Amino acid sequence: MKKKVTLVLAALLSVGMIISLTACGGGSDKETVSYKVGTEPTFPPFDTTDEDQNIVGLDMDLIKAIGKDQGFEVTFENLSFDGLIPALKADNIDIVAAGMNKDDKERQKQVDFSDAYYESQLYVVVANDNNDIKSIDDLTPDMKVAAQTGTTGAEKVKTLKKEGKIKEAVIVDGLDTAMMQLINGDVSAVINDKPVNEAYMKKQPDKVKMVGEALNAENYGFAVANGNDELLEKINKGLANIKEDGTYDKLVDEWFNK
Repeated sequence: MKKKVTLVLAALLSVGMIISLTACGGGSDKETVSYKVGTEPTFPPFDTTDEDQNIVGLDMDLIKAIGKDQGFEVTFENLSFDGLIPALKADNIDIVAAGMNKDDKERQKQVDFSDAYYESQLYVVVANDNNDIKSIDDLTPDMKVAAQTGTTGAEKVKTLKKEGKIKEAVIVDGLDTAMMQLINGDVSAVINDKPVNEAYMKKQPDKVKMVGEALNAENYGFAVANGNDELLEKINKGLANIKEDGTYDKLVDEWFNK
């Protein structure tokens, strides 16, 4: 009997020690939450790849900084731009970080957007030696105009075609493809976001130029699935914090002045 009592007491003491250690943090560390972030890395300086084909860019650094502030990690998925929202709705990814216009009414019906993290503008881009097109008003019904699929620029080009102001809307995957068509003379103009145009112009000096006034202003936001309020709150809180502590300004300066 004494032996049995001793064994029972030892077992109880062992359980008590485990509970005590766990309560005091002596157990295993809490697993860090990790989210899959979808992007199309053909939109520098927001989303691109480095020489080792790693996905990098301002969007990547911002969402990583937000994650650090809010205690989560991220991994990046390379997807086509028009496949990002379907992937989000199918739960294949958790966040879209892709220079996405949050003001688009159709997108707002499908996903929830964070607070704006950048304001951009659409511009017309032409070949550097083109002196005939000085603004969007100089586009004519015999011209082809290109834009990247899924973007606000693509919607603008489609509208121009629908209104009979251009001959053809050439919608392609990737900004580089659109710009090469412009440089090769396959299209007369490209419509795209100002900072992305500027980044391309730095890489390809004297090839293309922006003309005319801004066509509109648009706000970029991170997207999450409809109803994912917990994740959206984390992103908004983290974004506010990195803006306040100077991290945001530092990252924007690094990417726009490379």
